[in-house]
Amino acid sequence: MRPVYGAFPFGLKRVASEELSGNASRALAFATAQRYAAWPRPLSSMLKPILKVQKIPFDHPDSHYMFQPGPEKPFLVTPAAIALYRDAIYRCLTELKRLAVEKQGLDYLQVFEDPDKDEPLWFIEDGPGGAISALLPSDH
Repeated sequence: MRPVYGAFPFGLKRVASEELSGNASRALAFATAQRYAAWPRPLSSMLKPILKVQKIPFDHPDSHYMFQPGPEKPFLVTPAAIALYRDAIYRCLTELKRLAVEKQGLDYLQVFEDPDKDEPLWFIEDGPGGAISALLPSDH
């Protein structure tokens, strides 16, 4: 019997074919609940930090930064940002990349806030030859 893979929030889970025949939705719901139960933090903490609305309109000419790290545009994170936002930094960058594609560019400065933290998390993209940086306002 061939295994079937179902997509879940934290990756793929192997599900036996017989689980999917007849009661597919119940089997997938059970498997998803098992994944969430095993997660060490409350689900609400995964929804933070929240991206603030940028100060300029998305169609403004200065709203053209794509937040796509690469060899010509390295991604840098300050030690203070890692200490305060360790688990959220990659998720925030992923959200910025998705939004930049959707809106065809963003402002160079993007701010994520978490009411449980002392400082917001900034993402700044420099111009050509620069970098994408994740930092705290106190790092700037």
